Amino acid sequence: MNQGQSFSRKILEWYGKNQRPLPWRTTRNPYYIWLSEIILQQTRVAQGTSYYHTFVSAFPSVFDLAQATEEQVLKLWQGLGYYSRARNLHKTARLVVDQYDGIFPQRYDQLLTLPGVGPYTAAAIASICFDQEKAVVDGNVFRVLSRYFGIDMPINTTKGQKHFSVVAQSLIQGTNPGVYNQAVMEFGALTCKPQSPDCSACPLTDGCWALQHQQTTHLPVKLPKKAVKNRYFNYLVPLTDNGHTIFLQRTHKDIWHKLYEFPLVETNTAVDFKVLCKQPLFPDWIDSSGCYLYNEKPWVHKLTHQHIHAYFWIVPSAVPPKNQLISIQSVYEFPVHRLIDRFLHKFFD
Repeated sequence: MNQGQSFSRKILEWYGKNQRPLPWRTTRNPYYIWLSEIILQQTRVAQGTSYYHTFVSAFPSVFDLAQATEEQVLKLWQGLGYYSRARNLHKTARLVVDQYDGIFPQRYDQLLTLPGVGPYTAAAIASICFDQEKAVVDGNVFRVLSRYFGIDMPINTTKGQKHFSVVAQSLIQGTNPGVYNQAVMEFGALTCKPQSPDCSACPLTDGCWALQHQQTTHLPVKLPKKAVKNRYFNYLVPLTDNGHTIFLQRTHKDIWHKLYEFPLVETNTAVDFKVLCKQPLFPDWIDSSGCYLYNEKPWVHKLTHQHIHAYFWIVPSAVPPKNQLISIQSVYEFPVHRLIDRFLHKFFD
């Protein structure tokens, strides 16, 4: 038995004894597998499981999801972040219903044509649901393979990713592909963890290059990220005498696309109200008298490549356009991002 065969066998044996009882592991229905994989992109299992149950309850089939409005989908997705996943989820549901009569395509290359489905998700669906030998390669797999085989190629380069894909594909040959893919990802999540891997309980210690060379903390190799951009969001919260405010949908191509928020003026740095009033996009209907800053220190929301510094300015004597007014109670019905959700519950509740 060669090193690769030994690796695959031991991973499968470990998985048989240690796998977590996750709800999507009781089915091979491609709708549920696809739904779980989209939710778990950029999301921990502990958080994603509750969202999975919520979506399955609200949309038991791909037909139910396709018939929903985008706002309904975004509202249920609220709090998960990376909202393009939710929009693509809705687009794919409609596409599967319209073009495939509600039956998910089985071939890997067909799955790749679905919005939001990349090589990893397509491989997961193809292997788990249709027994195709397509290896998944995600952060867990990068970590396990780099440590065990001593691969020091950067995982965030095209060359590195292609190399890992070749290695991963060679290891899945002759296995139960759906089970194997879940096994290697589970092993990376529970044992071969990013920090403090549990080497004492690892069945692969005899062949692990990183352990033998004391390099577990150095693998996998990842090139430095690009610089983080700081952005300063000044939210204007109008409050009319009869309990109304303004809630606007983000329509431009930027973060939080199609989510709702209060009128926003973005600045290059933190500013006081006098400077804010002079900004080109500052609404002309705002009466500055009585305005005050709700949070003296900014609420910082960290995204992958940018940090949002949010300030909330309360405008108690606003006279906004009447056609934009909504009742304060109704703001909870709209899908919002985490900063707005936090403000709503702190200020209005």
